[in-house]
Amino acid sequence: MGEFEPKIIGFLCNWCSYAGADLAGVSRIQYPPNIRIVRVMCSGRIDPIIPLEVFMRGADGILVLGCHPGDCHYVEGNLYEERKIKMLKMLIALTGLEPERLKLEWVSASEGQRFAQVVTEFTEQIKKLGRSPLSGEKPNQKIFENLQAAKNAASDFRLRVLVGRERELTEKGNVYEEKVSQEEFDSLLGEVVEAEFIRHKIHLLTKTKPLSVKALAEAVEMKPGAVLRQIVEMRRRNMIALDHVEGTTPFYKALEVG
Repeated sequence: MGEFEPKIIGFLCNWCSYAGADLAGVSRIQYPPNIRIVRVMCSGRIDPIIPLEVFMRGADGILVLGCHPGDCHYVEGNLYEERKIKMLKMLIALTGLEPERLKLEWVSASEGQRFAQVVTEFTEQIKKLGRSPLSGEKPNQKIFENLQAAKNAASDFRLRVLVGRERELTEKGNVYEEKVSQEEFDSLLGEVVEAEFIRHKIHLLTKTKPLSVKALAEAVEMKPGAVLRQIVEMRRRNMIALDHVEGTTPFYKALEVG
């Protein structure tokens, strides 16, 4: 067998990065042919669920390229994408897939050489990581299911609202003009990301059949008490309901989430 050649999907901003890629081509600058380019009007238009879906389909790596800060044609679309990528990396780390398979970089329309360098370096990085556990004929089912839970969590408006308010909370402050430090915000974001991931994983597990707290705790590798706290919150949000009781053991079943 020959050397592993990764499948890389690149999402490129129309105004800067795509033009940079075009310049690299016109200038005959060499770079690995592993990348498949998807042109978007702005890097900020890339919904968080799209990279997760691409990974579920077996991509080895995803490269997102946008305008340099201050040069975005949509003012701050690239900075908003930067915040979404940070959240996505936190989610991906919980699935068993390496978060290093997702990368965000800035490339301007005049940086054909930089485009080639970024693609080359990222391709080498993915080669070191190896094939995605979701590629080939026998994808890792556990990671696939975890990515589905991550995808559902990324679709939840609570997580989206928190990501959208990062700059407001860290730079402008709340209604009481109180600012949150970047470290405090990142810690909060990490806690919320993990909680939402666990809730949506529990939701997926209980869609097919009712499960007890003990069974769920084993499936998500958490203590029963921690799982029960998540179920209490999920019941409050109408994500799950008591299905039946066997002896003294309650079994829970997922509800349809609107």
